[in-house]
Amino acid sequence: MTQWERLQQQDTVYSQRALELYNGDEFPMEVRHYLAHWIEGQDWERASRDSSKAAFLFQVLLENLDNQFSRFAQERDSFLLQRNFRRYKQNFQKYQEEPHTLATIINWFLVKEKEILNDAELAQQVQTLQVQPAILELESQRQIEKRLKELKMKVEVMEHNIRCLEEQQDEFDFKFQTHRMDSCTEEEKKKQIEGLQKMLNGLDRCRKDFLSDILIMLDTADKSLVLIDDELVDWKRRQQKSCIGAPDDTSLEQLEKWFTQIIDSMFQLQKFLQKLDELVGKMTYANDPIPVKKPELKSRVDTLLTRLIKSSFVVETQPSMPQGRGPLVLRTSVQFSVKVRFLYKVPELNHVMKVSVSIDNAVSQVKGFRRFNVLGTSSKALNMAESLNGGMVADFRHLTLKDQKVGGGGKGIDLSLSVTEELHQINFQTQFDYQGLSVSLETSSLPVVVISNSSQQQSAWASVLWFNMLCSDPKNIKFFEGSPAASWAQFGEMLSWQFLSSGKRGLDNEQLETLAIKLFGKQQSYDHCMIPWAKFSKENLPDTNFTLWVWLDGILNLVKVYLSDLWSDCSIMGFVSKGKEKVLLKKKQNGTFLLRFSESIKDGGITFSWVQYSNNGSPSVQTVKPFTSTDLKQIALPEIICNFRIMVAENVPVNPLCFLYPNTPKAQAFGKYYTEKSGEENPYLKYLKTKLVFVSKENGCTSVGEGPVSDLCTQDRDPPFSETSDDDFDLLQGSENSPMPFSSTIDPFLLNSILDMDMDVDISPDSFLQPAPHSSPSYCQQTSVENDVDILREAVSPDVDVCLEFHDFINSQNSLNSTDHYTPDNCIHGFQELGYPNMPLTP
Repeated sequence: MTQWERLQQQDTVYSQRALELYNGDEFPMEVRHYLAHWIEGQDWERASRDSSKAAFLFQVLLENLDNQFSRFAQERDSFLLQRNFRRYKQNFQKYQEEPHTLATIINWFLVKEKEILNDAELAQQVQTLQVQPAILELESQRQIEKRLKELKMKVEVMEHNIRCLEEQQDEFDFKFQTHRMDSCTEEEKKKQIEGLQKMLNGLDRCRKDFLSDILIMLDTADKSLVLIDDELVDWKRRQQKSCIGAPDDTSLEQLEKWFTQIIDSMFQLQKFLQKLDELVGKMTYANDPIPVKKPELKSRVDTLLTRLIKSSFVVETQPSMPQGRGPLVLRTSVQFSVKVRFLYKVPELNHVMKVSVSIDNAVSQVKGFRRFNVLGTSSKALNMAESLNGGMVADFRHLTLKDQKVGGGGKGIDLSLSVTEELHQINFQTQFDYQGLSVSLETSSLPVVVISNSSQQQSAWASVLWFNMLCSDPKNIKFFEGSPAASWAQFGEMLSWQFLSSGKRGLDNEQLETLAIKLFGKQQSYDHCMIPWAKFSKENLPDTNFTLWVWLDGILNLVKVYLSDLWSDCSIMGFVSKGKEKVLLKKKQNGTFLLRFSESIKDGGITFSWVQYSNNGSPSVQTVKPFTSTDLKQIALPEIICNFRIMVAENVPVNPLCFLYPNTPKAQAFGKYYTEKSGEENPYLKYLKTKLVFVSKENGCTSVGEGPVSDLCTQDRDPPFSETSDDDFDLLQGSENSPMPFSSTIDPFLLNSILDMDMDVDISPDSFLQPAPHSSPSYCQQTSVENDVDILREAVSPDVDVCLEFHDFINSQNSLNSTDHYTPDNCIHGFQELGYPNMPLTP
């Protein structure tokens, strides 16, 4: 099955994304559809980099368009397709001189299709993990469908019955009037009266049966309403969780269908009761059941209708800012949007019901809380044009909040809550008037946090996460006065959602266990472990100056902005302690490495560690200083891994990274991310002209510890730094002791990436010379001395003897062997001595 065919078989939400993807004219959907097999059989990614390959595929594409055009010419009903394919070929002709551009476009569409399929697969996996709840949910939906079907059938039967009742009453009335005017004998009158009595008895019985049918319908409607209310509560909880990243379905189409069906049935009952009033007005009799039972039935119908109508007014899309971190965090004077929906879909009410918006009027003002005014278009009509499926929607897109100036000089002193712990609600009101029923409707958003500065956004999002993780009562705006603690199960699930929404992949059990050990220490089970609100967002982690949430949020931002693809394809192990990292790597072949998040960088950092073997076969694990957003902003992590170098004996720069843990060749794991364009097209040209390596004064590989050891669990701590001699560190500690770069051109980003000590044994100067006998071929053998000297020779003046100049440079007064430390200025000066251009270095 082709990727295109799989895409068409997905659920509506994903097939709709595919339709939106091909909404433009860059790559017509019809071409994608009819040439699907051929398109997916080509290497468009390679063609986007290889002009000759692109030119070949371009010509074959035109031939395929011609062939398809010929097929359509033979089909009577394909005139429009024939015309379209002629136009498509003409449009593609503009890429005649630049076929690689078209290859890039086609490859982009195929990649986006894969993303949609991955999202659909992930949603399916999540659903699979919740098989039992899904089965129960499906059963409840079947029950609702069954009851609503019964209700609809009974309404149809009652429509027939009330017509029969009316005809029966008209017949009785006709015969009764005839009897009164007929002059006949007493015997005949007696027989007529007996016949009329039988007709009246039958009419009375029909009226009673009809009233009983209404009562049965109301009972069925009550039971259906209970089930629908439960579904609505579940939907609101799903929406609440989706606001904090849960991959839950929040579509309202099913609920809208149910509400519309049951409300229509109730209005039919209302019409039946009105018809009974008409029949009573025309004729009544002693012990007529309608005047006795109808008021009670009407009251029940009105009550049920009112409940349904009030429940059907909901907030479909919670308040959010276009550039905000997530929903429910609003900033004063910054526009936000919110959408409400009326789940009773009736064309007669289109553009009739006006919805007004306000803030904090559903709950009495809390003393000490700030007050706001809502500015913008504060009133809109519910209409069907603002919804994809024609639902009754009012979409407020340009609202803002402004501080309301009140006396007293700001916040009160009776509450100890911070600004980001204040919870506010956006409220909506409208009036429902239809078929004689008048109901005032109100609904409210989930609690929002209102900030006045972007620096408060991180703390505000923490409050949104905590509230929606633990509280299902949206009116509990004093939640943070006594915020409950979260269980580890709740916290881990919420945290996994954050990574899922940031990088399309949640946390697995091993990653969660690593975090649990970090928070609680090693335990048999973490089910009883609780995380207080203060420990999450207020108290600093041990031996750091930042909280748990600040650390996690920094990593999430790093993943979202720079590492999304690597995280989603499982290239990043992420959360793993240093102790476990060493255990994992020391069992692997030479050059095996893994990627993990730093535990000591506030704004998020990622590092990699690898295993190497000495001549006697003993393994050691090396770790680089973590890369932060500053580094990744300049160059992507796959490029860093591809071009990372260390110095070994004979001053040979080699890449020690060979296999991504557990045993995936580096090129296989990261090759698809490498940039291989040349000339001005290469965005990394200014960085990748050169390789940067790090040299210790013994030409060995030396590293320093990343972060304080105390932020790890006791059982995973590294050996103390004292196990390595001070001489191994004095070159690398402190900003004035920069490692000496040796490269063909200076690569600024790696200037900060010094190696991190994480080994059990001292590393001798020749520790990189050979791998252990049982290991794979050494990375040292993969880079020749001649190649690197050639690279260096290209960058320096042609008149310079590279080997001699470099030897002199190493032993000059500016080198690391001298007593003077190497500074950035010295680095620049030193490179100028070798003939390098005067390039700025990243401090």
